[in-house]
Amino acid sequence: MNPAQNEAVLYLDGPCLVLAGAGSGKTRVITGKIAHLIENCGYSARHIYAVTFTNKAATEMAHRLSALLGKSRMRGLTISTFHSLGVRILREEAPLIGIKRSFSILDSQDTLGLLQELVQTTDRGRLKQLQQTISLWKNAALDAAQVFKLSEAQADAQAVSVYAQYEATLMAYQAVDFDDLIRLPLKILTEHEEARSRWQTRVRYLLVDEYQDTNACQYALLQQLTGPRAMFTVVGDDDQAIYGWRGATIENLSRLRDDYPDLHLIKLEQNYRSSQTILQAANQVISANPKLFDKKLWSQHGTGEAITITRMDNEQHEARSVAVRLSASRFEKQASWKDFAILYRSNHQARVMEQALRDLRIPYTVSGGQSFFEKQEIRDVLAYLRLIANDEDDPAFIRAVTTPRRGVGQASLQALGEHAVRLGTCLLKAAEDEGVSEVLQTRQYEALKNFVEIVRTFQARADKPSHIEPVATLLDDLLRWMRYEDHLFDTASDDRSAQARWQNVLDLMDWLKERALDPDQGLTNLLQHIALITMLERQEDEQPDAVKLSTLHASKGLEYPHVYLLGVEEGLLPHLGRDDEFTGDDEVEALSNRIQEERRLMYVGITRAQRSLHLTWCARRRRARQDRLCEISRFVQEMGLQAGQSLDVAQMSMSPAERLGMLKNLLNRKKPTP
Repeated sequence: MNPAQNEAVLYLDGPCLVLAGAGSGKTRVITGKIAHLIENCGYSARHIYAVTFTNKAATEMAHRLSALLGKSRMRGLTISTFHSLGVRILREEAPLIGIKRSFSILDSQDTLGLLQELVQTTDRGRLKQLQQTISLWKNAALDAAQVFKLSEAQADAQAVSVYAQYEATLMAYQAVDFDDLIRLPLKILTEHEEARSRWQTRVRYLLVDEYQDTNACQYALLQQLTGPRAMFTVVGDDDQAIYGWRGATIENLSRLRDDYPDLHLIKLEQNYRSSQTILQAANQVISANPKLFDKKLWSQHGTGEAITITRMDNEQHEARSVAVRLSASRFEKQASWKDFAILYRSNHQARVMEQALRDLRIPYTVSGGQSFFEKQEIRDVLAYLRLIANDEDDPAFIRAVTTPRRGVGQASLQALGEHAVRLGTCLLKAAEDEGVSEVLQTRQYEALKNFVEIVRTFQARADKPSHIEPVATLLDDLLRWMRYEDHLFDTASDDRSAQARWQNVLDLMDWLKERALDPDQGLTNLLQHIALITMLERQEDEQPDAVKLSTLHASKGLEYPHVYLLGVEEGLLPHLGRDDEFTGDDEVEALSNRIQEERRLMYVGITRAQRSLHLTWCARRRRARQDRLCEISRFVQEMGLQAGQSLDVAQMSMSPAERLGMLKNLLNRKKPTP
């Protein structure tokens, strides 16, 4: 370890902030400190908690610690995401706030459907806006009653009203959403001294990764867990704070200094990833932002390749040129496809780039692409199968009973949820209780009764050995009873879309039937297999030999030898949002904050590159069916590039035929002599 890393590992005299620049070895510091606490400081592993933001980061930490300590000495150690830790606290302490320990967790699609029922609108944009607003309130640790008291909330009175109904509905369902996994544990620890004391006794030392991405709720949870002892180390980088739009606040870094006057600051400035040319450009860009803590990255990797800036005619020209140049570079450098990444600010930029890569038969993967098992129609069908396999799966019950509609609406579900709470049971079993007829109208009660009877019938059939009734027969009968094909064609905007979604359902059924040929493979085993596949897809541990396409946001934490950054132009990077977004007295400050976050995003993009970085921008770009003139991004000038680095004239004027000729010449030049 270098001296700064070593200091960060050894410091144990109080709260510690490790300001870790991009590629400076922060994971090594965190794992090294955990090993030091266990090996040299007498800490029991079960009293050490390390939290981060992704399962992938937590898995990487655990893997490194296993190599340092061995699995036996790690026993009891908690390495998890913030939300996983929140689930753990909530499972144990839920009764303190009137929730059963077997509460359900609703994902974003489930909550969007719930909001749609509450608002009674099909305006998906409005629903997404409400979902985002409520999420931001929860990330700020505000419940509906607190929001109602805020004067600024009056700007969207409907959102305040919906938030209150939304909270009541979740409570009736005995369910929580993703943001509640932080907000509710915080509520418990804040309001219940016994629970707070219990968890502060357990958490003797806390380490937080990617601290700059924390929101107000997560910071407050950190304070409640560590208490007056304040034995913690947080590792972060104010220059990589790029998630303000989802509630993360860079102010948490400055609040640390105010709330902990004895805070010890350590800077990790040696970069182990990039060339000095790349780091110089990154330092130059980020220097235009106001600094909470001054730092400057440096590297021992030498000067490296010059950064290129290429002007393109339009996005088609940009995509074709990047594809050809990337292919030629791979051949010339004798590199692998996975050594290259193509980054962009917005998802819509990927479409034309994908086409260009397909034209040249270049393999690629798209970061953040939707999994087959996350498609709405697949989730709808699987909800029925999940419910058949597990009575306690309340989210599956809610989704199944409402899709397609079966005469059971939001009011009925809320009444059923409240009845389930009184009985202390799941929704399916509550629906079978005789007392449910007293809380529902006759029509809704009959519809619910019919639904439950059918579910129980399929459960009985599913329990039979597969040689008596094959799983394939069960699946076919279930699909017919659901009338899901009719539902798709009734609700789709056009028949073509409905047919595509129905084909996905048929593909799912074929896939399930193929795996059900094994006589020992029951329905429950099949569903567990699906869950495993979905988790593996999300982990993305095994990277194929393919070019990575990714948004800048999704690229944070990753690195590639060669990076192409597209669309470095005003209006796109920096992305300034809608023309009407910044109005009123706070317009100047809001716009300034937006530019600062976009500059940090540019910094993240630059520092993904290890050896070469190539930027492109378009003179014209098509937006809203119109070609618009573009200007090169202000960030290019801020990078401080020299004239020789700022333009790639030879590539700029090439026609597609000339670029293809260049590629052929390279191939011919590289042919081995006989």
